[in-house]
Amino acid sequence: MLDYLIVGLGLAGLSFCKQLEDNNKSYKVINDGSQTSSLVAGGLYNPVILKRFTLAWNADVQLKTAMPFYNQLESKLGVKLDCKIPIYRKFASIEEQNLWFEAADKPRLGKFLSIKIIENNNESVDAPYGLGEVLHTGRIDTKTLIGAYESFLQEKGNLISKTFDFEALIVEKEHIAYNSLKARKIVFATGFGLKSNPYFNYLPLIGNKGELLTIKAPKLKENNIIKSAVFIIPQGDDLYRVGATYERTDKSNSPTNGAKNELLDKLHTFLKCDYDIVDHVAGIRPTVADRRPLVGLHPKHRNIIVLNGFGSRGVLIAPTISKQLFDHVEKGEVLPLEIDIKRFSKRFIAKRS
Repeated sequence: MLDYLIVGLGLAGLSFCKQLEDNNKSYKVINDGSQTSSLVAGGLYNPVILKRFTLAWNADVQLKTAMPFYNQLESKLGVKLDCKIPIYRKFASIEEQNLWFEAADKPRLGKFLSIKIIENNNESVDAPYGLGEVLHTGRIDTKTLIGAYESFLQEKGNLISKTFDFEALIVEKEHIAYNSLKARKIVFATGFGLKSNPYFNYLPLIGNKGELLTIKAPKLKENNIIKSAVFIIPQGDDLYRVGATYERTDKSNSPTNGAKNELLDKLHTFLKCDYDIVDHVAGIRPTVADRRPLVGLHPKHRNIIVLNGFGSRGVLIAPTISKQLFDHVEKGEVLPLEIDIKRFSKRFIAKRS
């Protein structure tokens, strides 16, 4: 009898696996690689919403948990994951500079915003009003992280690389059975794949498609992340990620010319050097109407659990939320109401009636 069966190995599933590892719980993971949002993500951890100069939801608290979390994974997996890179916000006007200074005076936000306006010295970037530096930021290499964790699970014999079959799931009062496996609990961390989950398809998961380009720009020579109409994220070897788009209607993982042209149009508003496009990827972010995660126990089957809805800030959110879920299930600690799926109990009742 396993303690847990985990379905999905994006940031949500992986972060919960780490909680199980840290607490000596037995588990296996079923993953078919169909959900790509964690793999193609820019991987930024940034506590500030740079469109409005406001603090992202609980970002200051989440950051304190996230950094030790990823540092421990680096040691455990023997890979480099955390690239500490400043984010420079390009100012479009003097008025934006003034709004930046106003935001820097706010208690929780001020420690993340430098009050020094940085003069732009990069001839390949058009920034006549300068740049503002966001502090305590960086990039997690999510593709390396997930690949390394898959290898770790394979070595332990804990990874089943198949599509989950709901018809094979048998739910008993004290455990679940799946083919030849038995576990006390099952956790679904399948990203946008939750839409086809018969136990949780009442939840208002919307899904938001994001597309990113990788460009090679030898003349750019930029070591910092630049945020203007889009992000430019250094990858090394003159490569840069450019993103991202937000599309609500198209729910496929296929890159589109429309999104590519949108990204290039925005990029051309401030990039002034030549480049070549070397890659174009897409994925569906698991977003929710109220912009809060979907976490908790099924209303009827208490051994069926969901961990989902991290949206575009999964790198920052996952370590904190996975711990809150583990402490809720194993220690009886109360989940914050803003993330508990109990907030959608009326939808569950309506779907059953």
